[in-house]
Amino acid sequence: MSFVPSGVITLTTDFGHHDVFVGTMKGQVLRRFTAARIVDLTHGIQAHWPDEAGFWLAKSYQYFPTGTIHIAVVDPGVGTGRDIIALELDDHLFLAPDNGLLGLLSQNPKVKTHRLDITRLARFGIEQPSSTFHGRDIFAPIAAELAAGHISAVDIGPSVNEIVPRWQEAAVVEDDQVSGVVITTDSFGNLITNIEDHMIRHLRQPIVLAGGQQFPLRQTYGDVQPGQYLALINSFGVVEIACAESSAAQGLGLGRNAPIIVRALD
Repeated sequence: MSFVPSGVITLTTDFGHHDVFVGTMKGQVLRRFTAARIVDLTHGIQAHWPDEAGFWLAKSYQYFPTGTIHIAVVDPGVGTGRDIIALELDDHLFLAPDNGLLGLLSQNPKVKTHRLDITRLARFGIEQPSSTFHGRDIFAPIAAELAAGHISAVDIGPSVNEIVPRWQEAAVVEDDQVSGVVITTDSFGNLITNIEDHMIRHLRQPIVLAGGQQFPLRQTYGDVQPGQYLALINSFGVVEIACAESSAAQGLGLGRNAPIIVRALD
């Protein structure tokens, strides 16, 4: 495998910041690899919703140096028979439960994936991990060993060709429209969809329909007056519905999985 660790580790979880979960994960990394550089990608993923974490990983990893290890723990099946996987793509390495979280990234034909063989945990100095906090007791130690260059993905277990697919289906592209859904809502109340920029390029003067309303496609938030709604291609290359200087989610009463259609202006 071509992955060469850079010492950078990102964390993506649904833990929030109220408790000690994030801090103790970082402690476990640093206890094994004090030179690690840890970046909080986000701990605001909707609880128990792996697909949102997978979406943000797919949209964000390219902004980190090659050799980065990305830990993603949104794990409602923690302690059950679900697998843990390491996926390599574009000289980045992703560690996550095999519960659909890495389903979007796995669609790339260049990926290489390995499944953790739990009988090997003792080799990595992992003894009796908690059945409810694998982020601290399994993911963090393994990521530290990988980041330090002590082990590689092939050391954690056998290669696999199939993993659990993503929960949310991809947007549907047709000649006259593209149908998708809201994947997440950011802290500004913007509705972020799974409709990619390239999916709507064949539509002449596209407009966005959601919640019984239609929104013009603009370039940026300042193209409308405060309080007005708009749609745009956001900084991550997907269709977003926003309300200038306000919350589109609150104003429209829409959220995750709300249907979205983009079609050409009649």
